[in-house]
Amino acid sequence: MTPEVRTPVSVDEFWRLASRFPKAELVGGQVIELVPPGVHHGVLALAMGRRLHEYVAEGGLGVVMVEAGFVLSRDPPTVRVPDVAVVLRERVPSPLPAGFFPGAPDLAVEVLSPDERPTEIAAKVADYLRAGAQAVWVLDPEDRTMTVHTRQSAVTYSRTEVLRGAPPLPGLELRLQVVFTDI
Repeated sequence: MTPEVRTPVSVDEFWRLASRFPKAELVGGQVIELVPPGVHHGVLALAMGRRLHEYVAEGGLGVVMVEAGFVLSRDPPTVRVPDVAVVLRERVPSPLPAGFFPGAPDLAVEVLSPDERPTEIAAKVADYLRAGAQAVWVLDPEDRTMTVHTRQSAVTYSRTEVLRGAPPLPGLELRLQVVFTDI
């Protein structure tokens, strides 16, 4: 049996095709259809997005987005869609683009889905950091933990801990118990 060979898709072609999929990312020129997230996933992403939005808006630090596409590379074409993202004020274009954001978010937040394999999340974290993200926060609804990934380290926090001063928001104090309360 001959393996299927798919023609790589550019970032611009993916923008035109994206509306055909409930949820998808572009990885190395290949469109990857994603399973729509479940309820725990959605509640946790909203809780984290709400906390980040409150902090970022209060300090005038930038913008918080949910489910927005970020062009991490044009060669090979890669567009990732974090559950929540923060772009700091100095990098926010005016006007905001109608399409994908040109570059990595300063902070990408990913909420693990039950079907997500460790290799898949490791690839996402690597893509974000390689493209210039300062940090990637990975929330695990099952274990109720959050791992903060930077280029230098990965630190895991339990739901009973307080996240203090994590990049790129050094003044943020976030009680993880508050984030995990609703699930």
